[in-house]
Amino acid sequence: MMPTKTAEDYLAALAEELTISETRYDEACRSYASLGEWLNRPDSDVLEYDPQIYVQGSFRLGTAIRPLSDEEEYDVDSVCVLRSLGTRGLSQKQLKTLVGDEIKAYRRAQNMVKPVREGRRCWVLSYADGAMFHMDIVPAVPNAARQRLMLEARGLDLRWSDTAIVITDIRSPVYEYISDDWQRSNPKGYAEWFRLRMGSVFERRRRALAEAIKASVEDIPDYRVRTPLQSAIMILKRHRDGMFANRYDERPISVIITTLAAHAYNGEEKIADALYSILTRMDQFIEHDGQRCIIRNPSDPLENFADKWPQHPERQRAFFQWLAQARLDFSELARQVDRRRLIESVQPRMGAVADRAAARLGPPPGSMLRPPTAPAAVGAAASSAPAFPNTRREPTSPKGFA
Repeated sequence: MMPTKTAEDYLAALAEELTISETRYDEACRSYASLGEWLNRPDSDVLEYDPQIYVQGSFRLGTAIRPLSDEEEYDVDSVCVLRSLGTRGLSQKQLKTLVGDEIKAYRRAQNMVKPVREGRRCWVLSYADGAMFHMDIVPAVPNAARQRLMLEARGLDLRWSDTAIVITDIRSPVYEYISDDWQRSNPKGYAEWFRLRMGSVFERRRRALAEAIKASVEDIPDYRVRTPLQSAIMILKRHRDGMFANRYDERPISVIITTLAAHAYNGEEKIADALYSILTRMDQFIEHDGQRCIIRNPSDPLENFADKWPQHPERQRAFFQWLAQARLDFSELARQVDRRRLIESVQPRMGAVADRAAARLGPPPGSMLRPPTAPAAVGAAASSAPAFPNTRREPTSPKGFA
């Protein structure tokens, strides 16, 4: 089955409608850069520990999407690493307090109205209502040496271990005690893996953008480059949000969708090709050890993103329900030529964004409202897309992360 030209253009318009504006990205970047400058000021209480703050999650990957409503805030995830500290002689609580005191001082110095809130693993810095976002700052210390030892002992991939960190968690049983048993994380390693999965498409588009605005490639921030993989993930995340609007706790978490989609992406140049390839193949990258599903963190193969599924089997069921529905909806969309039927194929899950995306395409062909010169099409011809099976597919072992 070949997706129609109308379907291709519509998927591109959907991705465009979901994209966060460059202004929002710039605001987020300025905010964490400002906090980083504060932490490195001469009288900072953490200056001697070589603090570094950087963004993580969907903002770093370029897969953040606009909230469902105008009332919702953007959630900007960041990490504050004290690079000359470690877990020896320091409890998680002490690190959390050390970083938290500086964040509270920053909030006072900036005359920010809303108080700093403590989250399970982070401090939450809330900006003015007009900014429409808040920043979650996770305190962390490096964990490269210990991570390498753990991976070597098990014969696992060491590629991303240099950027490994450990983070605070108030639910940890040793939160208040000095211990090596901290929760591991590696957002920089994951981002590098994700960038490799985007492949040469990312580099080509980055170079083209640099040439278009007469800038050097190094001056183009990653978030300004949009690849088919990122666009497909954004569309799938919004489809997920709509499907689980009333079952938030069951919804497939973004890191699972992102990880499986990145594995399944095969360098497609068009959003339609990428989306259908991902939907066809993403569950093939779920391992099964005979008792449980395993979705490995590519930057830390000891971590299983599906580790909550055994305790919450409804989440595992919800993932496969969502995947089956996404296959059904986007398979239906691929066949459509009529604008209204195309919108109706995804509107139950995508919501108002389905209509807004159609509006981006301009009046339909033959309309009296059509301007003399039609707007340029967003996409081009795509290769064949499969008809998705209605039956549930059993997880299979992946052939590797490359």
